Amino acid sequence: MNQPVDPAANHRSTRERVGYIEFEKARPEDYKAIGFKCGLEIHQQLLTRKKLFCRCPAGIYQKEGQYDAELIRHMRPTLSELGEYDGTALMEFRTRKNIIYRIHNTTACTYDIDDTPPFPLDREALDISIQIALLSKLNIVGELHITRKQYLDGSIPTGFQRTAIVGIEGEIPLKGKKVRLIQLSVEEDACREVSDVGHFRTYTTDRLGMPLIETVTYPDMETPQEAAEAAHYLRFLARSTGKVRVGSGAAREDVNVSVSGGQRVEIKGVSHIAWIPRLVHNEAYRQLALLEIRKDLNERIKNPAKWRTKHREVDRDLFDPAYPLLQKARADKLKLVAVNLPRFGGLMSFFTQPGKCFADEISGRLKVIACLERPNMVHSEQQGLPDSFASAWAGLRKSFKASDEDAQVVFWTSDYDLKIAVETIEERCRLAFDGVLNETRKSLPDGTSVFERVLPGPDRMYPDTDSAPIPIDEALIEKNRKLLPAEVHTQLKQLLEWGVPEDTFTYILRNNLMPTLRRVVDECGYDPVFVATTFGHTLKNISGKAAASDGFTYNKVYGLFKWVKDHGLRQEIIREMLPVVYEHPNILFDSVLSSIDYRKNSKEKILAYIPTLKEKFRGRKASTKPDACSRWIMGHLRKYALGNMPLRELRTLVDKELTDG
Repeated sequence: MNQPVDPAANHRSTRERVGYIEFEKARPEDYKAIGFKCGLEIHQQLLTRKKLFCRCPAGIYQKEGQYDAELIRHMRPTLSELGEYDGTALMEFRTRKNIIYRIHNTTACTYDIDDTPPFPLDREALDISIQIALLSKLNIVGELHITRKQYLDGSIPTGFQRTAIVGIEGEIPLKGKKVRLIQLSVEEDACREVSDVGHFRTYTTDRLGMPLIETVTYPDMETPQEAAEAAHYLRFLARSTGKVRVGSGAAREDVNVSVSGGQRVEIKGVSHIAWIPRLVHNEAYRQLALLEIRKDLNERIKNPAKWRTKHREVDRDLFDPAYPLLQKARADKLKLVAVNLPRFGGLMSFFTQPGKCFADEISGRLKVIACLERPNMVHSEQQGLPDSFASAWAGLRKSFKASDEDAQVVFWTSDYDLKIAVETIEERCRLAFDGVLNETRKSLPDGTSVFERVLPGPDRMYPDTDSAPIPIDEALIEKNRKLLPAEVHTQLKQLLEWGVPEDTFTYILRNNLMPTLRRVVDECGYDPVFVATTFGHTLKNISGKAAASDGFTYNKVYGLFKWVKDHGLRQEIIREMLPVVYEHPNILFDSVLSSIDYRKNSKEKILAYIPTLKEKFRGRKASTKPDACSRWIMGHLRKYALGNMPLRELRTLVDKELTDG
C-alpha cells in the first residue's frame, strides 16, 4: 500500500467485493447462494395475576421517577457445575458497572432482590405455558426442572434468571414448509432498563419476575421474509389463547443468523417484527464482510500470534482543537490515546453494514466493555474529518515508525478506563483474524446492529437448588388441552374460505379477533367479509390515529353489531358509529346515532330526492365525467341512506334514474 487510503473509494469497493445487495432487490436465490440460515427466540409475557416466583402483582408499571428506594449492586461471575466461567459473565465483570435498581413497593419484594428464596412456581403461568406448547405441537416434559441462567448485565438482581423447559421438538406451518421448534420454556422476565451511561446502568424492577415464555426454533428459515412470517405465526399462536400480554415490551424477538463460513450471531431485543427482514439481511452481509477481512489479514500477516498493537498518549493540541469531539474531551479532562494497528490499512473503512465499517466494530466494543460513550474514537481512514487531521495522522505514523500499510485509532479516556480500552481495541482486532464471532448484537431501527455482548454458552446454566421438580401428568395436560382455541392455520383457512382480504389478517390475528368475528357472524348473521373489513380496515384505521379510551373492548364492537341488527338498521351505519364508540365506549348507542345526526328515512323518501338533485347538478355545469352526476348525488344522499338502505342498492337506483332520464 504505497499511498494513503481513500476512505470513500475503499468503502465502495469493499461493498462491491462483499457483493452487498440492497434489501429491496434481494431474491431467495441470493440468500441460498450465501448459505443464509435464520432461527428465532420469541419471548412473550403471560397474562397472569402474579409474578412467576413471588406473589407480587404482574402488569403494574412504574412511572418515570416513581420509586421508593434505590439499590446498588456490583455483579460477579460464579463457576458453572463444571467449574468454568461463562465468557459473557467474564465480559460483563470487566465493565465494572455500578448497577442501580429503582424499587417500587407495589411491584417488588425481597425475592426480587435475592433476599428471600423463591415461592413455588405460579400455576396459572404453568397452565398457559402448557397450552401454548400444545398449540406448537411440542412434546410436554414429564417433569419440570427449574434451572438458573446467569445474567451479569444487571438486568436481574440475583445475577441469574430462573427458567424451565415445558416442551420440546414441535413445529409450526408456514406457506409451503414447516419450521421445527426446539423447545418452549417458562421463565421470569428481567428488569426494564432506564439508562446505561458510562459505568452506571439503571433499571426499574416493575417488569422483573413477570412470567414469560421463550419459544426457540431451529435455523429453518432460509430468507428474511420467512423469518418474519414465522415470528408472526408464533405471535398469533400465543395471542390466540387470549392469555398473553400485549402492548409495548410484552413480546420481544431475538434472531439468530449465520451464512456459509460464518457463526451464529444473535440480534437481541427486536421490538418490531417488521424490523426482522432488513436486520437479518444486513447481518448476513456483515458476516460476509468479516470473512473478507479475515481473508485479507491472513494473507498480510502470516503469524497472527506475534501481532501486537502499540499505544501512546498524545498531545491534545496535535489534532484540530476546534473539532467538536476533541473539544468535549478537553472539557472533560480526558486523555487522548493513539493506537497503531500494524497491517490494518484499508480495513478500518472496510464496509460491514449500510453506513458502517470495521471501525464501528471496535467503537461498539469500546462502548460496551470499556464504557466509553460513543462517539468514542476517530481513525485514520475516517471520512468527514477536518483537512488539518492529515498532518496529525502523518505525525502519529512517524512517532510509531509505522508504515503506510498500518492504520491508527485515537480515542479519549480517563485513567480509570485506559487499560481496558487498549485491551479491547487489540482484542477486537485479533478476533478479526477469526472472521465472524459468536456474539450478541443489539438491533437498531435503521436495520443495522451494534455489539452488545459475547454470546453466552452452556457454562452459564446450572440447576436451581431452591426449587423442587414439578411433575406434569397426563391429567394436567388433558385439562389444558380442552382449553385450546382453534389453531392459527385453521383460522387463516377460515378467513380465506370467507373471501376476506388478506390485508386484514395481521390485525385480526394480532388482536385475537377471530372469536369475536365468529360470534358476530354466527349470532347476528352478518356477511363475514363486511365484519372482517370493519375490524381489519375501519377499526385498524381508527386505532392508528389515537389510543382507545378506557373501557373500550372488542366486546363493545360485538355489542354495536348486535344493536344495529336488533334495531333493523343497515350495516353501513356501523362504520359511522364505530369512531364514536372507540372514543366514548360507555355512551349509549342511541346517543351515538344522535351524535352522527342520523335520521330515520324510508327508501321512498330517499329516492324522491333524486330528480331534484339531478336538476341541480345540471344547473351547476360541473364535471363532464360520465359518473360525475351519480357521485355528486350519492354524496348528498349518503347521510339520508346510512342505516336506512344499502348504499350499493342506492347507487344502482341513482344510475338507473339518470339512464332512464
